Amino acid sequence: MLSALSKRFKKIHSVTKTEVGLIAAAAEGQMRLRFFNDAVVQVTITQEPAFDEFSYAVQSTPSKSPLLMEDQPKTITIKSALLEVTISKDPMTVTFKDYNGQIINEDDQGLGTSWIGEQVTTYKKLQEGERFIGLGEKTGPLDRKGTGYQNWNTDSFAYHAGADPLYCSIPFYIGVHHGLQYGIFFDNSHKSFFNFGASNNRFSSFSADAGEMNYYFIYGESVADIIRRYVDLTGHMPLPPKWSIGYQQCRYSYYPDSEVRTIANTFRQKKIPADVIVLDIHYMDKYKIFTWSKQNFPDASSLIQYLKSQNFEVVLMCDPGIKIETGYDAYDDGLSKDVFVKYPDGENYSGEVWPGWCHFPDFTNPKVRSWWKEKLAAYTNLGIAGYWNDMNEIATWGQMLPENLEFDYDGNKSTTRRARNVYGFQMARSTYEGAKELLGKRPFNLTRAGYSGVQRYAAVWTGDNVSYDEHMMLGIRMVNSLGLAGVSFAGYDVGGFAGEANTRLFARWISIGAFSPFFRGHTMINSRDAEPWSFGEEVEQISRNYIQFRYQLMPYLYSLFYESATNGMPVQRSLAIANTHDAKVYDPQFQHQYLFGPFILVAPVESNKDFVKVYFPPGEWYSLFDGAKYAGGQEVVVTCPIHKLPIFIKGGAIIPMQKVVQHTNEKVEELSFHIYQSKENSSFEFYEDDGITFDYEANQYAIRLILHHGAKNSLTMEEQQGSYHSNFKQIRIILHGFELVKKVVVNGKSFASASKNHSFFQPMEKFDPLIDPASMGEETVYIASFPYSSELLDISW
Repeated sequence: MLSALSKRFKKIHSVTKTEVGLIAAAAEGQMRLRFFNDAVVQVTITQEPAFDEFSYAVQSTPSKSPLLMEDQPKTITIKSALLEVTISKDPMTVTFKDYNGQIINEDDQGLGTSWIGEQVTTYKKLQEGERFIGLGEKTGPLDRKGTGYQNWNTDSFAYHAGADPLYCSIPFYIGVHHGLQYGIFFDNSHKSFFNFGASNNRFSSFSADAGEMNYYFIYGESVADIIRRYVDLTGHMPLPPKWSIGYQQCRYSYYPDSEVRTIANTFRQKKIPADVIVLDIHYMDKYKIFTWSKQNFPDASSLIQYLKSQNFEVVLMCDPGIKIETGYDAYDDGLSKDVFVKYPDGENYSGEVWPGWCHFPDFTNPKVRSWWKEKLAAYTNLGIAGYWNDMNEIATWGQMLPENLEFDYDGNKSTTRRARNVYGFQMARSTYEGAKELLGKRPFNLTRAGYSGVQRYAAVWTGDNVSYDEHMMLGIRMVNSLGLAGVSFAGYDVGGFAGEANTRLFARWISIGAFSPFFRGHTMINSRDAEPWSFGEEVEQISRNYIQFRYQLMPYLYSLFYESATNGMPVQRSLAIANTHDAKVYDPQFQHQYLFGPFILVAPVESNKDFVKVYFPPGEWYSLFDGAKYAGGQEVVVTCPIHKLPIFIKGGAIIPMQKVVQHTNEKVEELSFHIYQSKENSSFEFYEDDGITFDYEANQYAIRLILHHGAKNSLTMEEQQGSYHSNFKQIRIILHGFELVKKVVVNGKSFASASKNHSFFQPMEKFDPLIDPASMGEETVYIASFPYSSELLDISW
């Protein structure tokens, strides 16, 4: 029995079966269990007479799947096709089992769910050897066992490697033990806490300062299943515009307009690919959003049109603070339309931030989201299609946002205590939905703060990081963790925002950044220049090579974004997804490694190291640079000079590529498929569309399933699905790791193959004499070219 200091949900006295689960009543309140499908169960426990039905995060609804319920004197058991949920009646606890009767997850028998004042906590029994991964944007190790975290969106400038909380709250984690895995999404936007056996060896727990105990238990036969089901629950990422996954260049800040033109021109002159110039707060008139500095940007329209003529898109900083200044349109209009967050007595809240004293729109109010769209027209009318939502925690000087502020919460009136963690999420929603409607095409949207489901509206970057190796490695872990929590479009400021990167650090960071979903260079005011050419000839060439290689990979990368938009699978994939029960992937010396899509293994390493130990997961692996082959399941020390990031390709890989281009708008007619030898079968879904509009929702896309038959030395490119007409007119097949290949047969027609020594990393062939190209190594590959066709292609060699 719990102490009188804690109030426990104890003895169930009645049970009512529903179409999707059950409702159980006790003296302390009521519990509801609802199946959203055979593998996803919502558990809600409240002391209130009615359940809170509102959620910003959850998009799906319970399904009426067949359920079998048994009401026994001491237990209630309810079964779906995949799960068995047992509820003990006295005291009330919940146990989840798989269809074989194995315990996946269970409440701590003595603690269960209880309250200390308003704070509600569910305690889960720690299973033997249990690991925990996920939680999104969190510092710390991949395996979170023995650690604790809180969710309270916070402006955390130059945060240290163990800082918590940070900008973004995603209360979803995955537990792993005994060959089993499960997910728990705790959908409560109050300040929340997660304890994964920190300072105790008895339980893991999750709690919130107020509100319901409301969590979703998600079962899967793999971590990929769990991520997919979580994303089905909280919403899918829309396909971003293709230009947004190219290289983006930012600085706090580029001004005046002549400097912006110079930056764009330098990229083109130096043949360093890029798609985006980002304008930070100095483009505004005294930091006031929806304005332009008359001194620094006297003709914004002309500048934007010039950048577009050079195939650059512009991304603009958007802060939520509206300066209190009579005569400033956004302030006057916002005041007259009553859009600002208020104190309980009706006075508009004022907080000090970049423009001075400001009011803040209540983005949890539908009418305010519409108002924000009206204001965004000032930008979209200029052709701006990219937005950067910053300072939206809400960040103010003093960092003490009053907790008594009142928010509409879409008609569910609430205070800061419930609304703070969703404020940035709702700002991102307002910006995305407004820009989408105004533009009539895909906008790019980036946010610093967010909550579960933010992937529906924005990419996320890891905030104000610092220019040192530990932070570079931390950013990799954070992006891996965001991918585990449903946020696939994520990244970090390459080179570090605060501080100054040295030449080696920048070179290493940009090589790693080329293999991140969101790829942006950024640095702060009053620091050294940090463009790819700012660190001398050697680093400029390294930067050019890795950025060029990213653009060569664009057919592969864009297909990965389609996959993520379809099923939630992240672009940057922690090894824990495919190798969940392999202890090596959690080892601190290997926890930074990840897969970029299904086939490219990236082994990040600090800038001050020339050797690193790499763990190769099961399979066969080929060095990107020289084709050297490594068997899986072993640790190998490899060299990593500053121009050579350890990258390996999985046997059986099917990697579509193109020639080097300077921007994503450049048309390419030849598509290359790099095929890596393996006796195992593999597949890849190659995706194309126009990269700009939403026409893909009306069948204007092209999808081809490509099958590699390892034992047969053959490839099948299935007939295209969708009505999009590909730009490609020629295909090259490039075969790696195969024996002598004399010919390639395509639909019965023979094409002679050409063998040659060939560095897969094509740009390395153009290395500056400062670096010996021979050090990169070469491999023998076999190449055949033939006309592109959307029809079925059977290829053998």
